[in-house]
Amino acid sequence: MTSTFLADAPTPANHARPGAEPAAAQRWSVQAVQDLLERPFMELLWQAQAVHRAHWPAGDIELATLLSVKTGGCPENCGYCPQSSHFDTGVPAQKLMEVDEVRAAAQAAKSAGATRFCMGAAWRAPKDRDIEKMSELIRTVKDLGLQTCATLGMLQAHQAQALRDAGLDYYNHNLDTAPEYYGDVVSTRSYQDRLDTLRHVRAAGVKVCCGGIIGMGEAPVHRAGLIAQLANLAPYPESVPINSLVPVPGTPLAGSAAVDPLDFVRVIAVARITMPRARVRLSAGREQLGEAVQALCFLAGANSIFYGDRLLVTGNPDVTADQRLLARLGLRGTPAR
Repeated sequence: MTSTFLADAPTPANHARPGAEPAAAQRWSVQAVQDLLERPFMELLWQAQAVHRAHWPAGDIELATLLSVKTGGCPENCGYCPQSSHFDTGVPAQKLMEVDEVRAAAQAAKSAGATRFCMGAAWRAPKDRDIEKMSELIRTVKDLGLQTCATLGMLQAHQAQALRDAGLDYYNHNLDTAPEYYGDVVSTRSYQDRLDTLRHVRAAGVKVCCGGIIGMGEAPVHRAGLIAQLANLAPYPESVPINSLVPVPGTPLAGSAAVDPLDFVRVIAVARITMPRARVRLSAGREQLGEAVQALCFLAGANSIFYGDRLLVTGNPDVTADQRLLARLGLRGTPAR
């Protein structure tokens, strides 16, 4: 097999090389992304690996830990979420964690090798008093020498600025799916609400962590639409978490069919090709993927994982299992900076 397929791959409108960094004016059409998703599997992985090696050190994997600092009772009706107050999932509403509890969790994550500490709170949109409390948590985690990330729901411009002033490095706000499928998943907010928060975060000078979920009953074109939306953000996110739906009893999506593992790998590969300099993160659902599929995802360009035995309220491979897998694959956690 020759490498001539690289020149034939679908590209943005001005036909840049697939391995090249897209310029700001370039746009990925949904059709171009779908064409990538439909490439022969081995060719797609070869292309993704070539792009990955052009922009990232071989074997470099970011280890990020996610802690739910305020669990349950969310007024949103996201069909995948066990923390929604609309669904009976057995997840009780809890208040915001105390500073000492968060400090201990962050120190444990650092000791286990994590370099980024992400804090999630089940709010639709935090109040200003919530931002004050989160700012204290952010400063506490920063003092430990960790990168900080938060996902708190929709933000106003002055709230994003306050979080930046507290030292927040990244803000997570996922688009979840393509805009035309979004209403099938959640109706208590609009797609534009999501984009507005991302705009406020960017304007405040905070880096963006934004991705989506695969396996919510979406069609292949919706997966292409999600990646196109992400890749066309100006600039595209620094971190792109790709989640495989974990069906939770009591949620509307509890009966969703499992994602074809190779289709999930395809999404990882296309995220890498369309967003060469982003950290593409294996997020929820890694337990269900298994080690062999995770290895393919790393080959396809994933270079970040959520690390620790819990992701908010769902399971995740434990630290020892992850360390063993990375060692077997010859991969290493990114050292703290």
